[in-house]
Amino acid sequence: MTATPRSNDQGNRTSSGRIVARVIWMSIKILIIPVLCISALIIGLAVGYVILGDKPLADVFDSSTWKHMYDLVFAEGG
Repeated sequence: MTATPRSNDQGNRTSSGRIVARVIWMSIKILIIPVLCISALIIGLAVGYVILGDKPLADVFDSSTWKHMYDLVFAEGG
């Protein structure tokens, strides 16, 4: 029993497909940690603000809420 030789065109297509799949997998591996961190931040903000603070969810993403909190934390005493 002998192996049939693979044509050069099919070999190049297969190797380029593997390279593309490898690039996509490496991109996923690199991006998964920042995506999970940002997701955890958003979920944590929503849970903390809605459940612990008894405020509406829409206020979490309002910039005036965060400006008010910044002013509370970094306000000059007087």
